[in-house]
Amino acid sequence: MPYIDEIDPQDAFGVTRLEYEAAMRRAGRIWHIVSIMSVNGPAMRDSMRMYGTVMYGESPLSRAQREMIAVVTSQVNECVY
Repeated sequence: MPYIDEIDPQDAFGVTRLEYEAAMRRAGRIWHIVSIMSVNGPAMRDSMRMYGTVMYGESPLSRAQREMIAVVTSQVNECVY
């Protein structure tokens, strides 16, 4: 399994700290998909913005349909998160 460096939430600062705090407010925890982007705070911020737009923004697809697509994609990619 590949190894990806992550910044511990207690050691985070700047954009990374802000994104960790936002993740805690959203989900009550920091999911691995967020923490693996922690070494590049601006990329983490932009990725989370894109995720928010794709999953919650205006779309011809319902929220449930978008979640189903995400689940099937993760299953096909053998992704556990």
